[in-house]
Amino acid sequence: MANALASRYLASRIEPRGCLLPGPLNRPSALQLFLAFTRITLTSFGGGLSGWLLREIVQNRKWVTEEEFLNGLSLSQALPGFNVTNLAIFLGYRLRGVWGAVAAVAGMVVPASMLVLVIAVGFASLADMPVTHSALEGAGAAAIGLSLAMGVTAAERVDRRAAPLAIMAATFVAVGILQWPLIWVLLGAGAVSVALSYARGV
Repeated sequence: MANALASRYLASRIEPRGCLLPGPLNRPSALQLFLAFTRITLTSFGGGLSGWLLREIVQNRKWVTEEEFLNGLSLSQALPGFNVTNLAIFLGYRLRGVWGAVAAVAGMVVPASMLVLVIAVGFASLADMPVTHSALEGAGAAAIGLSLAMGVTAAERVDRRAAPLAIMAATFVAVGILQWPLIWVLLGAGAVSVALSYARGV
């Protein structure tokens, strides 16, 4: 009886396409997704958006686990297009299916685009003010801190084995120090990492 109830519960959380959804108490509506992503994009100045997403979606709202978020981030970085937009699609679909993905992307793109248009109109009169440059420099420093926190969080999740650590270190050296093209480093390191994981049966 208990097994049957457990099976029914798991089945209720699996969408037709095999997407395992969070429990009903921790599953936001499409409107909540739209408002959450709107809030995140309107309060993330100077970049570091993936760090804001980690803080809001995982740590504050607990809509997905940190491991699920990092899996989505890895996937979004491996696909063409903007990383954060890909990540919004992944998280939205993960939480509310197709309409969740639409709501997340709309919340990320539409309000911020309208705000940028308004700012662009008035920026000519603000560009020469010292406070404008101070604000941009402060926002840039905060964004770098968020990106660093995001990188440390992702690094902590890497398996403590020689091969993953070596690939992580080699990628850092190739991109951060040697300034090699990101696309070729990503393709090379990603192919090696996938091949090693496949060989291990992961």
